[in-house]
Amino acid sequence: MTAIVLALLLAQDPRCTGDAVKLVPSAAQRATLFDLAGAARLLQAATRAGCPGAVVASAYVRGLLAAREAYRFGGSPESLAPVFESITLLKSASRGTNDRAAIAAFVLQAAAAAAQSERDELSLMIEHAVQLEGVLMSANEPGLPMVTAHEVAGDLWLQVHRYDDARRAYERARSRLGMTLRVTLGLARVASRLDATSTACRQYQQLVTLWKEQETDPPEISEARTFLSGPACTGASNAK
Repeated sequence: MTAIVLALLLAQDPRCTGDAVKLVPSAAQRATLFDLAGAARLLQAATRAGCPGAVVASAYVRGLLAAREAYRFGGSPESLAPVFESITLLKSASRGTNDRAAIAAFVLQAAAAAAQSERDELSLMIEHAVQLEGVLMSANEPGLPMVTAHEVAGDLWLQVHRYDDARRAYERARSRLGMTLRVTLGLARVASRLDATSTACRQYQQLVTLWKEQETDPPEISEARTFLSGPACTGASNAK
């Protein structure tokens, strides 16, 4: 199931009423379009409006954003504090070792490790999260809300410059989820880092082709258009 389908299921809780019903699906749409910050704002609004299904998703997305920001500061204790706050909330919300709250906590532990460039800890946590999410998906259950563990795995390996691991993670995500925008972007970035120029051009072109929005391009789509207009894709080098 897609993030949008899961969001619709979460919004069906009878305690989520009125205009608040629309907030969680809108957040999933924002996340799909690379706007995690926008998704976080909508999820927080849904939580304040009394939608219990938004609580786990909100903590998870806030933690992902905080971990990404912490990476800029070398994963200092201060910068990681919001990540661990989200992990604590998710663990308290978990009803077992393989529900979505528990899986999201493992993903955030992996993201915290990536912020500190702790690759061994990253590997342990993200692989466990992906395996647990895979069990859900094999049972035709949706994975994590907003961004799956499968997609985050590629993002984190890319962040710590382990490009072969990132490529394998994105390819695994593709086999599970299909060519989502996030998977397509990830494969394009990996190909670019590995100097697989023709592959990078194809993947960035596919990303632009998949992009259907009419609003201002987010940085990820601008990145794709810039790469496609550069010598790597327009000159002789794209035969590489």
